[in-house]
Amino acid sequence: MRKTFQLHIDGKHPDRVLDATKHAIRKYLRRERGRPLPEGADHWAFDCKLGPNQESAVEVPVGALIQRVDALAREGATHFYLEILARAGHWQAPPAKDAPAPDEGA
Repeated sequence: MRKTFQLHIDGKHPDRVLDATKHAIRKYLRRERGRPLPEGADHWAFDCKLGPNQESAVEVPVGALIQRVDALAREGATHFYLEILARAGHWQAPPAKDAPAPDEGA
């Protein structure tokens, strides 16, 4: 999804427009997560960018996406650019705390 969302539309309450925008984002993520995974993948990962326009958009973790949209709305933004790209991912366990780092071994 690559889209510029309007937050102020004449004749519509800004809070309802914000709610509809957040609903559209969640709906897109839910739809993408429901797609069948390619072989060898165990989840969908998302690369997200958010900003006032396409040129100034910065990477945002998918878990912080809605909070950042709320922050933009509180700051008085009239629109924002959002890019969400889904990719197949493979979960990897974090390294154990007791084990030495790969470059520390003897």
